[in-house]
Amino acid sequence: MTVIDKVAWIRVQDGRILSTRSRGKDVYYLPGGKREAGEGDLDTLLREVREELGVALDAGTAEYVGTFHAQAHGHAASTVVRMTCYTADYQGVPRPDNEIEEVVWLGYADRPRVSAVDQIIFDHLRDTAGLR
Repeated sequence: MTVIDKVAWIRVQDGRILSTRSRGKDVYYLPGGKREAGEGDLDTLLREVREELGVALDAGTAEYVGTFHAQAHGHAASTVVRMTCYTADYQGVPRPDNEIEEVVWLGYADRPRVSAVDQIIFDHLRDTAGLR
């Protein structure tokens, strides 16, 4: 089994969650990405969100939400994604950058439009963070 290790930012506002769609992809993903060699969770989170959305997360406000596992979208059946999620305050206005083509706020009704691991996270957030 192959595991893709990712870190993601969770931002729920007015019952909706901030999500992104990369160029050429057909589903939405939470902002974040794969860690580079030697990076911890927060280092990865801060770097990836800055690269993808052009906003600066406040590391001092970061709170662990959970770690979720699912089949990796678009990969062989033996590939699983492990998504470690955090909330954090931020400065700036989220906008698409680098490989990100679209930034959207999704509600729970949009669950079928996101990756398998994000669907699990949507379920969790519906029960714990007021995702509507």
